[in-house]
Amino acid sequence: MTSEKESKIEEIRILEANLQGILAQRQGLQMEINEIDNALSELRDYKDDAYKVVSGIMIKTKKEDLTKELEEKKRMVEGKISAIEKQEKVLSKRAAELQGKIFDKE
Repeated sequence: MTSEKESKIEEIRILEANLQGILAQRQGLQMEINEIDNALSELRDYKDDAYKVVSGIMIKTKKEDLTKELEEKKRMVEGKISAIEKQEKVLSKRAAELQGKIFDKE
C-alpha cells in the first residue's frame, strides 16, 4: 500500500470519528428539542403562572414569558442542528471523495 493511500485511509478514519461525534451532538440537540416541545405542550394546557428552574431554584414566572423563552431556545437549538447538518454533509462528501480516490487507484 502506498504512503498516499495510507494517508487517505487515515484521513477517512478521522473524518468518520468526527462524523460520529457530530451525530452524537445532533442526537443530544434533538432530545433537547423534544423536551422543549413537551414543555410547550404542557404550558398550552396550563392556565396560571408557571415555574422555571434556575440554578437549582424554582422561580415563578408568567406563562407567556416562559413560552417565549422556550420558543427562543428552540429556535437557537434548531439553528445549531442546522449548522451541524451542514458540517455533517461537508465531512461526508470529503470522506466519499477520498474513498473514490482510493478505489479508483486500485
